[in-house]
Amino acid sequence: MWAILLGLIIGLSLGLTGAGGGILAVPALIFGLGLTLPQAAPIALIAVGAAALVGALQALSQGNVRYKAALLMAVSGGLTSPLGLKTAHVTNPNWLNLCFAIVLFLVALRMWHQSTQQQSLPMNDTGALPHKTCTLSPHNGKFIWTPATAITLIGIGAVSGFLTGLLGIGGGFIIVPALAYFSTAKMDNIVPTSLMVIALVSATTVVTAFANGLSITAPQWLFIWCTIMGMVGGRLIAPRIPASLWQRLFAIVCTVVAVVLLLR
Repeated sequence: MWAILLGLIIGLSLGLTGAGGGILAVPALIFGLGLTLPQAAPIALIAVGAAALVGALQALSQGNVRYKAALLMAVSGGLTSPLGLKTAHVTNPNWLNLCFAIVLFLVALRMWHQSTQQQSLPMNDTGALPHKTCTLSPHNGKFIWTPATAITLIGIGAVSGFLTGLLGIGGGFIIVPALAYFSTAKMDNIVPTSLMVIALVSATTVVTAFANGLSITAPQWLFIWCTIMGMVGGRLIAPRIPASLWQRLFAIVCTVVAVVLLLR
């Protein structure tokens, strides 16, 4: 029951926000299925990566994914994610839990602030903004490629990839706000692009985990499949729910989970 319920919630969160599923999947596995953080991280990546792939393919067919940017971020993230995975194996689990709790607090603060700023994200077609490093063409909606654009996207991918390997959190919580801050992309482009990066980087990290002897139990497989189903449902209802509502709810959940992790 826990595997089913938690998987559906994580998938729903990922489908709605493009960033929330990964960061909640690890605590869900720790508290719901009794895993340690190093054990939970690769399972969370499989669930979140597979669900993200489903959402990305759906959006790709609709032309909403900026796939060149996603591939560039995924390549840089794929190079740094094994480094994060190796770092996790040689780091004290208590320090990893502390690091995870700090990340949760920062994400909660960011999400709450974002929900209170009606114009914090570029939701309308206003053309290329000069103070944004990565701008989209007002004619075809694709990135205008410059050295600064490439370097920025590589940096975003590298940071998210390292944290993906270290904490098993998918990296969406880095990619979504970073693209919103550095680019003129709209959320209907940012979220599916983030999902594609999460899917590709997670695949790289999961391959490394299987090479190191990862095995998956039946309840863990059930969690993975329910996460995928939750993603499909989240993507279907996302246009009907105000973003600010889910952002505030997500911020509250992240704060509660962080406090529980610290107390534990």
